[in-house]
Amino acid sequence: MKTLVTGGGGFLGRYIVEQLLARGDEVTVFARGAYPELEQIGVKLCRGDLQDPEAVARAVAGMEAVFHVAAKAGYWGTWASFYGPNVVGTRNVIAACRRQGVPKLIYTSTPSVVASSHDRAGADESLPYPTHFESFYSQTKAMAEQLVRQANSDDLLTVSLRPHIVFGPRDTQILPRLVARARAGKLIRIGAGTNQVDVTYVEDAAQAHLLAAVALEPGSALAGSVYFISQDDPVTLWPWVNALLEQLEVPPVTKSIPLSLARTIGGVLETVYYMFKLKGEPRLTRFLANELALSHYYDISRAKQDFGYRPQFSMAEAVARTVEYFRQQNF
Repeated sequence: MKTLVTGGGGFLGRYIVEQLLARGDEVTVFARGAYPELEQIGVKLCRGDLQDPEAVARAVAGMEAVFHVAAKAGYWGTWASFYGPNVVGTRNVIAACRRQGVPKLIYTSTPSVVASSHDRAGADESLPYPTHFESFYSQTKAMAEQLVRQANSDDLLTVSLRPHIVFGPRDTQILPRLVARARAGKLIRIGAGTNQVDVTYVEDAAQAHLLAAVALEPGSALAGSVYFISQDDPVTLWPWVNALLEQLEVPPVTKSIPLSLARTIGGVLETVYYMFKLKGEPRLTRFLANELALSHYYDISRAKQDFGYRPQFSMAEAVARTVEYFRQQNF
């Protein structure tokens, strides 16, 4: 099968690429940068920007399935920096798929599209989008996900997956940032430390995309649907973080502040950064405070039922593989 992966040079995207290659697909990656290591393993690289509709159309031409993984992630930035890649880029991918006659579009979404100021314990896909967003990332990803859902038709079948807190070897964002802050003594627990969250091992997150693509057929339950993806084993966040830090010989998190205070500090920092157009990102925002203090884990029964997704790795195996990788990197 001829498949395109947008953002195939990124963390999750690369695992999807490798699994597609392993099953015998002819894989093209659409990305802004150069990835010679991908070309060395047989991937065709098509360089361009998601906001360039003609570049996207050229990349999509002749494909039998498109995995749209690329996105602007993060909890801080301007509206334009998120809206362009996440909304305009997704609109361009949908238009290109229609124009080029691509039959399947598999979209990488996020549970952040339903983030709120309340615990989300065992929620399923019926959970509505919030009426107010405290993050441009979650807002623009929600907009993009709705575009994908609305695009589903007999000519273009779509499905959206929401893997939660993807971790594993080659992670360049979540674990490295946690470790850097912990080593600098800047990682502070928000809330009581009893909140439970879902995490997803990267190889299982990638596998979910391939399984969904195979099951996405006319008349299937997947068409136009969304699915939460996780290890199906919620962790108590702060003890889990400290256990990871301990295995990496990094001091544990011992300081804490209440969520109410964290949200106040986050709101002040957001205002200061916007008013004075400061570079970088604030250490804390209201959205980040919520994510670090509240429970957010989800029922993945529909993914199990509709396309047979089940994690192939236990939490213990996933953590062990991750720790071993970073130890080898002298992290």
